[in-house]
Amino acid sequence: MLKHKLIALSAALPLALAMAAATTPGAAPANAPAAASFQPTAEQAAAARLVYGLLSDSRYVYRSKPLDDAMSREIHRRYLESLDGQKLFFTQADITRFDAYRDRHDDAIRSQQLAAAYDIFSTYVKRVDERVAYARNLLAQPFDFSKAETWEYDREDVAWAAGPAELDDAWRKYVKNDVLRLRLAGRSQEDIRKTLDKRYAGLGERVHELRSDDVFEQFMNAYASSIDPHTSYMSPRSAENFNMQMRLSLEGIGAVLQRQEEFVVIRTIVPGGPAGNGGVLKVGDRVMAVGQGASGPMQDVVGWRIDDVVALIRGKKGTQVRLDVLPAEAGLDAKPQLVTIVRDKVKLEEQAAQKRVIEVGERRIGVVELPTFYLDFEAKRRGDPDARSATADVARLLRELRTEDVDGVVIDLRDNGGGSLVEAVELTGLFIDTGPVVQVRETGGRVSVSADDQGGVAWDGPLAVLVNRSSASASEIFAAAIQDYGRGLVIGEQTFGKGTVQSLMDFDRFPRKDDAKFGQVKLTVAQFFRVDGGTTQHAGVVPDLQFPVTLDASEYGESSYDNALPATRIAQAPHANVGNFARLVPQLKAQHQARIATDPEFTWWSEDVAKFRADRERKSISLNEAERRAERDRLEAERQARAAERKALGLDQDELARADDGLTASERSVAQQAAEEELAKNRPDPLLRESAAILADALDLLSADRGLTAQVLPVTRQATVWAE
Repeated sequence: MLKHKLIALSAALPLALAMAAATTPGAAPANAPAAASFQPTAEQAAAARLVYGLLSDSRYVYRSKPLDDAMSREIHRRYLESLDGQKLFFTQADITRFDAYRDRHDDAIRSQQLAAAYDIFSTYVKRVDERVAYARNLLAQPFDFSKAETWEYDREDVAWAAGPAELDDAWRKYVKNDVLRLRLAGRSQEDIRKTLDKRYAGLGERVHELRSDDVFEQFMNAYASSIDPHTSYMSPRSAENFNMQMRLSLEGIGAVLQRQEEFVVIRTIVPGGPAGNGGVLKVGDRVMAVGQGASGPMQDVVGWRIDDVVALIRGKKGTQVRLDVLPAEAGLDAKPQLVTIVRDKVKLEEQAAQKRVIEVGERRIGVVELPTFYLDFEAKRRGDPDARSATADVARLLRELRTEDVDGVVIDLRDNGGGSLVEAVELTGLFIDTGPVVQVRETGGRVSVSADDQGGVAWDGPLAVLVNRSSASASEIFAAAIQDYGRGLVIGEQTFGKGTVQSLMDFDRFPRKDDAKFGQVKLTVAQFFRVDGGTTQHAGVVPDLQFPVTLDASEYGESSYDNALPATRIAQAPHANVGNFARLVPQLKAQHQARIATDPEFTWWSEDVAKFRADRERKSISLNEAERRAERDRLEAERQARAAERKALGLDQDELARADDGLTASERSVAQQAAEEELAKNRPDPLLRESAAILADALDLLSADRGLTAQVLPVTRQATVWAE
């Protein structure tokens, strides 16, 4: 169920601030750069040359574009949008001054003279400082909440402010809304002032924590994304983090950190990792200082950027790190405790494939949840037979489910944004014997077929694939192949519509004597097509049985990008269908509709989807206290009515449905957030349960009607797969 809430305007911050999203307001380090000190380094200039050389080479890029004046103007637009997409900082005078650079970014990148991008960013920092100072001053003044006034929070399409006075008015409403949210949450005036003063001060402090490499990464991404939506540049540190996510492992202490005010705190502890062994650390503990080895000096990290603290704590397996920790329950004046931890290899199991079993009447339906198509590329490249991969993990889970006597399996790919193309092909091979999985049209137009050539399957029984609008790329390859073969039912929402293939070009793959690091580029190198010759580009995968749409294609998905590749078709790849569910789907739909009509969980979810979509349509919010309080009271009454209905039906209470507290995530208790996240894992999932019920319906229908079975499945599969 979607969490219904009022728009939290403080979340609508520009991308430059979001680059430090893991940080929160706190004291800026003493060495924080002044605005004028943002300058490109020699390594960044060299990296710009490498990126240009790669992106301008049509041998590598699927749809190359010349770096000319037209491209320069596109880079300029995207860079400004990334800095100030809501137009809350720059004025028209700034934009007019920046116009001198509009046609010069192409020359700047080629000549490695990047001063213009840094000048724009330095101006941005000055404007943030000005807005922060103005917002903090407003807190000393009273607001009139009886006026009929609104805050137009969706400012993407508004014109740049004519001058400071126009921005003043926008920020007055911005601050007024923040004050009103806290006021409605029952906060005292003094508490409101302190909370918001710290919040706004933090905006300025975070932008001053940004460094030259952050600016460079953002500017080069404006260039890369001008090629197509999925081409991007990653700085050395971003590349390292990306690679860790793909291999689902790292070497460190096994704790997830979060910035809370000026402190870095323990957000979660990875089960089985060094930090969790013996309970040496707890959620909410604050890290005050870090020391290397048994005797290295302790370095105070209060007020640091979170990625800098992570870099100190992370390290090679078998090495020691010492932490001065202030326990979560201790006051700020308490003495920190010294904790020594031996680093180890940590598996990120929370992001790995998981399984469960759902009982549907007499049927047992296995579920495999796959958050991403992960692969340890380095281990695979070395030929390591134990290289971590999504396919290996899912194969193991399918073996376990088989021993648990499940009748069918649902592969849950909701919110799975993709990953390795190789894994998409190999995972499909777990469910089909042999045959093509996806067609790939490369640069130059050559079409190749990626196929499963390994005989045998890991699961030959009934299968369904659950998807939503956030299922993309590799998820769409898998779902499309299962659908095209008639191997299983696809259930859920129309998927994202990303039909392109990206490859990583690592500029740091080979060591250099000077230890210079240049990062890596993820570039679009091909377009993939379904086995039947169609494309998921723009269209996505349309499920056989559809659930209510949460996000419209015009606002989220490939079709929302202004420079996405067009959809097209190619010839079909010869393959043998293993089923055709067309005759079965109408009956399944009828049973599905009848069931959800009396399913309160599904009904509540559908209602929340409708509310969520209505909220997204809103572009403004009232600043009149009486109107807002009436809205808050109405929502609270709805929450209580639902809680009463759940209680009457003997269902678990909806503990996460809370009235807006006016706070940002960084202002809430870390321990409370962690507890709520854990609670959320056990919340009812009506979509998953309904998907299992649909698959059970298919089993029942085919078991009872051999004539229908003959129309849906080939003779070779009727007796052993679907029918009892």
